Amino acid sequence: MQRFVQLALDFIVGPEPVVPRQVPAPRARLAEPDAPPAEPLSQVFQPGTWHHPRANRLLRLGGCDVAYEFKRGKRRTIGLSVSPDGLSVSAPRWTPLGEVEALLHNKAAWVLEKLQHARQRAGELAQARTIWADGAEFHFLGQRVRLVLDPAHGFAQVGALLEMAGADASDALATLRLGLAHNASEAQIRDAAQAWLMRQAKRVFAERLDHFAPQLGVRYERLRLSSAGTRWGSASADGTIRLNWRLIHLKMEMVDYVVVHELSHLRHMDHSPQFWDVVASILPDHAERRRALKRSAVPLGE
Repeated sequence: MQRFVQLALDFIVGPEPVVPRQVPAPRARLAEPDAPPAEPLSQVFQPGTWHHPRANRLLRLGGCDVAYEFKRGKRRTIGLSVSPDGLSVSAPRWTPLGEVEALLHNKAAWVLEKLQHARQRAGELAQARTIWADGAEFHFLGQRVRLVLDPAHGFAQVGALLEMAGADASDALATLRLGLAHNASEAQIRDAAQAWLMRQAKRVFAERLDHFAPQLGVRYERLRLSSAGTRWGSASADGTIRLNWRLIHLKMEMVDYVVVHELSHLRHMDHSPQFWDVVASILPDHAERRRALKRSAVPLGE
């Protein structure tokens, strides 16, 4: 059976739920997905366990109790996915539960490492979230910006005005003035600030696309801003480039990496060695930039 097993290390979209085949599960302490847990989850889980909010199975891996979401469906392989919620496992209808658990035991170190990383990452992103209010701080192209409500100026044409910090102080804050009343709600402040950020994103991204496309010998047809929660960008065969507007928070070297990455897909719509050769022809340090992008504490779903 092992030849049918394949780990899905990237984001996995679960199949439509189906009624699973009942299989004896001597090592599991929770029932199959279509049956209620043997005992309330609040009594099963102890401090320090890994608990998916939709957990319906529990397994002890490497000395830790891992409560995971288990689904069966129309698929040919077993898929493991770790997100901030926890571990999700998808399996074909016919795969014995014992085989699923054997795979989890075999990959216990990988699962626990990814769960720990996801928990740490969730904490970093939570700390990085902006509370939209007068005096709030955020990053624009890597520079810290302080938000100031300035009802004395309407900024009728643009709604906001950016005052850059002096070039001699690298840690100084720029100021973004919004023409809003001091009693504006958090939603109003967020919407006004993000509208400004999106306008800047559209301008900056278009400039960088126009800069790199000739160097790569490609032509993109249109730029679309994205609010995707799982990716920074994408490219379509019709020449459409989608870039997550939240890239505008990051330093230009990371913006350029995503721009070059997506433009390179217009040459190779895959991640083959030939694709990475194209990326490296423009950005020899692309691997370092990619690592920095993964470490960036920008909440994609903010």
